[in-house]
Amino acid sequence: MRLRPRSTQQAADNGSMREHRGTRRVGAAGMTAILAGCALTVTAVAGVPIHLSWARCIRTCDSRSVLHPGGTVELAGHPFTRGMKVVFTVRRGHRRGRSAVAARRHGSNRLIARVPATAISGTLYVTGRHGARSNALRVTVRRLHRSGSASPPAGASGTAFDGSAMWIWYVSQASGGTPASIAAQAHQYGITTVIVKSSDGTSWWSQFSPSFVSALKAAGLHVCAWQYVYGNAPAGEAALGAQAAHDGADCLVIDAEAQYEGRYAQAQQYVAALRQAVGQSYPVGLAGFPYVDFHPSFPYSVFLGTGGAQFNVPQAYWKSIGNSVDATVNHTYLWNRPYGRTLAPLGQAYDNTSAGDIVRFRELARADGAPGASWWEWAAATGAEWQAIGQPLSSPAPPAPAQGDTTIARGAQGDIVIWAQQHLNSAGDPVTVDGDFGPATQQAVANFQASHGLPATGQVDTATWSALLRYPPAPVNWASGARAAAAGARTGPPTARLPARRYEIPAKSHAPQ
Repeated sequence: MRLRPRSTQQAADNGSMREHRGTRRVGAAGMTAILAGCALTVTAVAGVPIHLSWARCIRTCDSRSVLHPGGTVELAGHPFTRGMKVVFTVRRGHRRGRSAVAARRHGSNRLIARVPATAISGTLYVTGRHGARSNALRVTVRRLHRSGSASPPAGASGTAFDGSAMWIWYVSQASGGTPASIAAQAHQYGITTVIVKSSDGTSWWSQFSPSFVSALKAAGLHVCAWQYVYGNAPAGEAALGAQAAHDGADCLVIDAEAQYEGRYAQAQQYVAALRQAVGQSYPVGLAGFPYVDFHPSFPYSVFLGTGGAQFNVPQAYWKSIGNSVDATVNHTYLWNRPYGRTLAPLGQAYDNTSAGDIVRFRELARADGAPGASWWEWAAATGAEWQAIGQPLSSPAPPAPAQGDTTIARGAQGDIVIWAQQHLNSAGDPVTVDGDFGPATQQAVANFQASHGLPATGQVDTATWSALLRYPPAPVNWASGARAAAAGARTGPPTARLPARRYEIPAKSHAPQ
């Protein structure tokens, strides 16, 4: 979705949501893990301690970090053998107790178990033969609140990000542009939410009108707005996002891409202004670059940080990227999970994508506990692509998406390092937030690991991310670059000046027909 600057709305129209799409997150890892707690390791019979790294909800969830009675939990660790049990904290009358549940192995380092109906927040651990016991993980357990009798998606959030969504660039090109025709096609293929363009920079798109939104809602659809933002006038862009919410949008998706690279102060201004206007609980998603490591200067830590988007909607366009569905999703998830936001990925339904690939993308998203997935783009999707989006899914074929989080170590640079540094500061291991994983950051990581019962490798791996994400990110005020921000310059840490390694989704000038 790289765009060239436009001076008129028509030019912007031809560029938005990435020309290459055919014509287009809101952790991940934080959401992937529930944090390692008390060190209660007991040596197994073979002399090897049983260690748990993390636990996460994978079925009957409203987020990956919260378990629900009757749901399913996945645990990572080692060594796992047959006959192991997961011991939960449960309510017994007015008292707390323990309940052991048989677990099944899922590969060499995963266990899966059903959460007891009486489970409550507390600790869980794993037992093996001859009384061997793992360290304990502290978990949150709460009942899943449902409305009606329909079963929600695996990771249902209770927002318009649940289920299957289709993006609309130009309303006039979506099934004739009438609410009735749009709703009829959406219902035919299982679409529950339409995501309609509402603004481009500081230009409002009149197609997103209160009457249009109301008509779609009356026809049984959720309606969200999406806006393409540039960072030249962040307060003005935020005002248009708030206008879409005022006009009835059930959620807002921020399409921020190359123009926001290196613009930390601008991103912070945008997020602050948007939240002041719509409130902290209004559902917001970020639809950004899927390969975080390719964009070291993009302010993911602002857009997905405190007060930012609750949903991460990465543009995982595998065919345009030039990889298989699995390779694209694996890369995307490993690098987006550390930001701890619910992943609701955006898939490719343009350029004659194969039906098999679309189904596989849906399987992977479901297997990873996504509340839903969305598709770019209504007018560009072929009949075969629509059919693949709407067909019922069978059990997902193995393997599931790559598990855990990316590992970063000395020498790494970019926003993912900033994110780790913010959490180290909050955890009491102070380090300069500069985006550079140098000796000081390496030592801070090792100190943090040692104080949390983890191997002091100095590298931030999945277990370390899980423990770090117990702490909120320490705030960083990038407003010192306000004057430069007003001039449109790069602002923020030294790494804000790093160029993109590559734009994984090639830019094309191909507008929808």
